[in-house]
Amino acid sequence: MLDLENKPLSTIAEIIRVNWNNPSPYAVPYINAMAQIRSINDSYYADTAKSVVLYFLANAQGWRGDTARLVKAHLKKAAN
Repeated sequence: MLDLENKPLSTIAEIIRVNWNNPSPYAVPYINAMAQIRSINDSYYADTAKSVVLYFLANAQGWRGDTARLVKAHLKKAAN
């Protein structure tokens, strides 16, 4: 099982990149942004990390599988 607790968003972005072979072009900018963020409490330029995560989730419906379910659930929890 994938342990995502205490992992920085940049590590989670790498997990997404490795696991999602053909990501939605709409999700890619948010994956790239998450790769530059450590914590959900950080900022990415004028955006909050929370908004980056929520925009990623809104554009990641096409990502499927066990890893996708675990990562999305973790990100939803972190963003709330």
